Amino acid sequence: MPPAKITIIHPDLGIGGAERLIIDVALALQSRGHPVTIYTSHRDKSHCFEEARDGTLDVQVRGNTIFPAHVGGRLFVLMAILRQLHLTWELLVGEGATSGDNGEGEEEVFIVDQMPACVPFLKVFGGKKNSRKKQRILFYCHFPDQLLARRDEGGSVLQVLKGLYRVPFDWFEGWAVSASDKVVANSRFTRGVVSGVFGREKVGELSVVYPCVDTKAGDGGEGVVKDGEQLWGGKKILLSVNRFERKKDLALAIRAYHGLGAEKRKGTRLVVAGGYDNRVQENVQYHRELDELATGLGLQTATSKTVISALSIPDSIDVLFLLSVPTAFRDTLLLQAKLLLYTPINEHFGIVPVEAMRAGVPVLASNTGGPLETIVEGETGWLRDAKVDADWTAVMDKVLYGMKQEELDRMSVAAKERVEKEFSLTAMGEKLEQEIEEMLGQEQRPFHGFQQVLALLALVGVVLALVAAFLVKLL
Repeated sequence: MPPAKITIIHPDLGIGGAERLIIDVALALQSRGHPVTIYTSHRDKSHCFEEARDGTLDVQVRGNTIFPAHVGGRLFVLMAILRQLHLTWELLVGEGATSGDNGEGEEEVFIVDQMPACVPFLKVFGGKKNSRKKQRILFYCHFPDQLLARRDEGGSVLQVLKGLYRVPFDWFEGWAVSASDKVVANSRFTRGVVSGVFGREKVGELSVVYPCVDTKAGDGGEGVVKDGEQLWGGKKILLSVNRFERKKDLALAIRAYHGLGAEKRKGTRLVVAGGYDNRVQENVQYHRELDELATGLGLQTATSKTVISALSIPDSIDVLFLLSVPTAFRDTLLLQAKLLLYTPINEHFGIVPVEAMRAGVPVLASNTGGPLETIVEGETGWLRDAKVDADWTAVMDKVLYGMKQEELDRMSVAAKERVEKEFSLTAMGEKLEQEIEEMLGQEQRPFHGFQQVLALLALVGVVLALVAAFLVKLL
């Protein structure tokens, strides 16, 4: 297809599966000749993927000067929506993103993910500056936000208040998604959930565009250790890579590892690595909880924030926590790990198992959600009940002591072949182009939302007034 101008809008360009996906979307389309710009409300160059800071991709930070990320540790959803609307205002009015003066063709595609707040505004106001430019909006749905909201925390009164607080946001999410010209999901599992939550009349026919890994990038890990050198004197590494969030159930990996027993843990190490942000209270609290769990089980722990400190930990350490591990070191860990442990239940897709298979590492994951679509039982890994620690311990034992190297090598080859065929950057780019070309070849999906947008602006004004009144009362 002819090059189309691609504008991607993503809330917070940190380190996580959603951020890795949007970076790969940008790389896949850019490699196919499309000019791509990513707009985000937050990017910390010390806490983001390399491509988002080294000039590989054009990343612009907007919508971060009026509204904070939260108010006193609360109102995250409201603030996120307002920040995205601020970003959209700056994009449409300040940047002139839709003016068509750049000579980059007559087709422009907005790709929005995670939060659809800006979609109705782009639909209603995006084409006003240049009506001859064909514009379409694709929403990439990771998972409905209303299903991610925690409504069961605190007492009964607080739960009721949280439920009432979420009502307008849950409605708004479905309404905003309906303004998209096309909605795609990251897995068949997510597609089923999205259709059930929003209804087919709002999202239309959903396609699946799997996240990917770059199979042409080489093995990675350059410069971390010398060629042929083994980490920590050749210890057998069991690796968990995920954000430090309770829903990721990293505690399962610790409990199952402890289940091996002291004798079989000799010469091994559990490495719990992943996204960690000091701004996020849950990250800080959950890391502390995991450390307390491990030490309470009699395991010796250490925490490292740098590669140098991680490489120099004592031999006696059983569990190593790596906070926001650099990409090169993560790749080295994947190359040298015996097994990847992927603990979340009902994960929407889960890019980490695919990254491990790309490195030829077998994966042990929960038998729910996205891993059912990425892992082939007994060929590229194992799927087990995340509620049964002993089943996970048994697979660890099997990989460490019960399999011949020939069997592991066979699984490694099968894993790499599966990733190349189903989850490569090339495969994702082809599927994205197919969806975009189909979307551009069709009429815009109808959305009679101008009056609704005005009503929504009025609603936002009322909410802001209430928030301001509440804050004034507190002060």
